[in-house]
Amino acid sequence: MSKNRESKNFLNRELSWLEFNQRVLDEAMDATNPLLERLKFYTIASSNLDEFFEVRVAGLKQQIESGNTARSVDGRTPAEIFIAITQRVRQMMADKHACWQKELQPALIKHRIRILAFSELESADQVWLKNFYFNQVRPVLTPLAIDPAHPFPQLLNKSLNLIISLEMQKNGVTGSHLAVVQSPANLPRLIQLPRADGRQDYIFLGQLIGHFLADLFSGTKILGHWAFRLTRNSELYVDEEDTPNLLKAVEEELHKRRRGQAVRLEIEHDAPAAIQEMLLKTLNLSGQDLYLVKGPLIPGRLMMLYQGAHSPELRDPAFLAPISPQLRGKKDIFTAIREKDILLHHPYENYSSVVEFLETAATDPDTLAIKMTLYRTGGDLRIVDALMNAVKNGKQVTAVVELRARFDEANNIEWARRLEENGVHVVYGLVGYKIHAKCALVVRREGYEIRRYVHLGTGNYNPTTAKIYTDLSLLTCREAFGEDVTNLFNLLTGICQFQGMNKLVVAPFELHTKLLQLIAREAAHSQRGLPARIIAKFNSLVEPEIIKALYAASQAGVKIDLIIRGICCLRPGVAGLSDNITVRSIVDRYLEHSRIYYFENACQSEVFLSSADWMPRNLFRRVELMFPIEDGVICDRIVREILGVMLADNTKARMLEADGNYRRAKKPAEERQRRSQMDFIALTNPKSEKPALGKFPRVQLVPSPFRETKGA
Repeated sequence: MSKNRESKNFLNRELSWLEFNQRVLDEAMDATNPLLERLKFYTIASSNLDEFFEVRVAGLKQQIESGNTARSVDGRTPAEIFIAITQRVRQMMADKHACWQKELQPALIKHRIRILAFSELESADQVWLKNFYFNQVRPVLTPLAIDPAHPFPQLLNKSLNLIISLEMQKNGVTGSHLAVVQSPANLPRLIQLPRADGRQDYIFLGQLIGHFLADLFSGTKILGHWAFRLTRNSELYVDEEDTPNLLKAVEEELHKRRRGQAVRLEIEHDAPAAIQEMLLKTLNLSGQDLYLVKGPLIPGRLMMLYQGAHSPELRDPAFLAPISPQLRGKKDIFTAIREKDILLHHPYENYSSVVEFLETAATDPDTLAIKMTLYRTGGDLRIVDALMNAVKNGKQVTAVVELRARFDEANNIEWARRLEENGVHVVYGLVGYKIHAKCALVVRREGYEIRRYVHLGTGNYNPTTAKIYTDLSLLTCREAFGEDVTNLFNLLTGICQFQGMNKLVVAPFELHTKLLQLIAREAAHSQRGLPARIIAKFNSLVEPEIIKALYAASQAGVKIDLIIRGICCLRPGVAGLSDNITVRSIVDRYLEHSRIYYFENACQSEVFLSSADWMPRNLFRRVELMFPIEDGVICDRIVREILGVMLADNTKARMLEADGNYRRAKKPAEERQRRSQMDFIALTNPKSEKPALGKFPRVQLVPSPFRETKGA
């Protein structure tokens, strides 16, 4: 097959990501969702789009400027991709504007949550805001003239700014001028007005500043003002080979990020054309980079309306994750792990059990050492405090901290320094690779023996995000796992070459090859008439060789079900190519984040969990882990209670079609409504009616090697 013909078999990565963000925005437009949950999705879609421009669009623009004409796997040049992106984003922006103006804002007003214009304020509010402005806002504002003596200011990435057109008389001559006022980032973008009657009224900070511009520019006539903001290239560029101190190098790059090259200009839709053109020229942007905004300029700031405990009737029902049944009533967590492997399904089972694993080790007199990886530490102190407490208690403690976790770099630098100051051995992993694996090792002396306890996960050690991300944790003390994790930490912290593992499969050394082998094995089984099936859940599918292998397996007759939250470059359902492949995406209350791989293997099924998506960066540029589930009961649970439940979702699941569009999963008339995340919640609640798991469509197309169970 020629490369040109082959390119038709792939969907574009960037456009596929935009379709994911559209699915997030669709949740904001879905009237069956509670109002504040819709608002949450609206803000998430906006923040996602910001990051897309900061990284993906910025990278494309650099390729175009350098004259790169190499074609992507789907056959497009960077310039062609950029044009397609701008067209798709403008469609999305139209949906966003309509969602806010026609749906969310009127609904919020109906429920006494209002964002007011200054002209709508009562006189008492105007007096209160005047005092607020002069006491808290005005002292930190800096009016910036634009003229030969005052060049255009270096505005920060994603900052809120006002550009002002004004007139001023000098020596009897009226002159036109422009100026900029940047809104300080340390002030709230939404100001809540004092109310005693339960109403929630707000005004945008930009509106307040705009109202008092005459105070900042005394002696002038204000002709108009318009809010705008820039999005800048936010990728970090660190040459590790020539960097003696990675922490300092990342810190320096963080300072540059805020002033990276501009890649997008957003401005209020009624800004005069002359103002738009001046800003574009000054910022070295073109009309393709201009987006006119009808609605909030920084929608992410509306998350303030969602936060807090108010308006429970406008939210999803509250859910407090219980402790896993496998850990209830146990003497301690190490005793429970010695009895059998433990699988935790977050956020449906409380993440505090993972924290307890570390906190118990920190104070346990028999614990000798703790080692763990930290990719996104978050703002929760419990895990970091556990490591520092362990040092105080005489344990050897090592933390492998990934400084380059995108947009968490500053946070990780702070925690790395704090850990080092408190005696933790902090290392930054392998030169040239991000450390994305999620693992922790606790070494204990038990009598005359040394036993190693291991936590392996699909998500970050972050108790905050663990409440909203779906992930899986495995706790085990199997000797082979302990030996492999020990060798992995030796690789990350010392000087040695990768020698292979017994159980763990490690990227960038062997994971890609192993996945290709597993897929090819299913194809070979199918060709021999043996049971063959692949079910895989992850966040993104981009890597071309894996996609080709899946196509080959489909053509060999292997039934393949992929549950992919975000990017998918594979075209499912193409006659003669991918007839046997389905792709579905589930966007719901929690962010789907777990990675699960199931291979039928001629009735000798294998189930793996992983930190890795099927993308080049995960397989070739990061240290990732894939690990097998060896406990048959846990395998059964993953297949029946997780994958099976998700494949039965007919409410939040959207099916990818060969043209790259996603459509809601069709629900047969005789089938009741299934929503997988709500079913997972029901499975954890002893008082809830349990989903009838035995009635789900069978996960296997052949007799299952797992035991048959009824109910929960």
